[in-house]
Amino acid sequence: MAAEPTVDVTWWGHSTATVVDAGVRVLTDPVLTAGVAHLRRRRGPIPSAAARDADVVVVSHLHSDHLHVRSLAMLDPATPIVVPRGTGAAVPGTSRLRGRDVREVVVGEVVEIGGVEIRAVPARHDGRRHPLARHSVEPLGFVVTGSARTYFAGDTDIFPGMAEEVGDCDLALLPVGGWGPGLGEGHMDADRAAAAAGMLGARHAVPVHFGTFWPIGLSAVAPEEFLPPGARFVEAVTSSARDSAAPVTTAHELVPGQSLSV
Repeated sequence: MAAEPTVDVTWWGHSTATVVDAGVRVLTDPVLTAGVAHLRRRRGPIPSAAARDADVVVVSHLHSDHLHVRSLAMLDPATPIVVPRGTGAAVPGTSRLRGRDVREVVVGEVVEIGGVEIRAVPARHDGRRHPLARHSVEPLGFVVTGSARTYFAGDTDIFPGMAEEVGDCDLALLPVGGWGPGLGEGHMDADRAAAAAGMLGARHAVPVHFGTFWPIGLSAVAPEEFLPPGARFVEAVTSSARDSAAPVTTAHELVPGQSLSV
């Protein structure tokens, strides 16, 4: 009998995770500092040096809590960085990365690193750097295929054709919350993320994009939107499995710095 596909994931907080498949370390949306812009890290330590050990980096979209130039500049200059097409023109600060291996891609393009393929897939989210920005680029998710198939959703809501674009996956890293009071358009809450896990036939799912950053001065505002989305996602997935004749997904809530092998 063939061995089950295996993949390791470490969640560093927010949308930053290290996925290890076929010996290749894929780092997602790295924010490796105590804060970014008006946000401060309220839970978990600043990611350790292990978070900077990457064979490739993927960046889903332009928002500064995902495309954090300071964190990207902390990485080994030889590390390839995969970003949406148009990022360099839209974000002048990326000039700090000049001379590095920055690869701009669009939906459907595949980047091969070692024993894995990284395929860009659609996302439904704001493609601007900030609300007043003139430039917009197409936000992305990524499917990492090695011995297993891992979907890193970036920041997205459910979108038409999501199941077909992404395909079945062994592990899904799904956003379930935000970094402040209220969720705007282009986000999933815990229930919608659980529905997405079911649509994708994910064997395992880890909630991300919650319980890490919060705006300065608002630490006492909307506490129910900071930490609870992770547990709500696990309960929503579990409830869906109980109601199904063929439960598929097992949800795992991690704490920042924790690892999981599936």
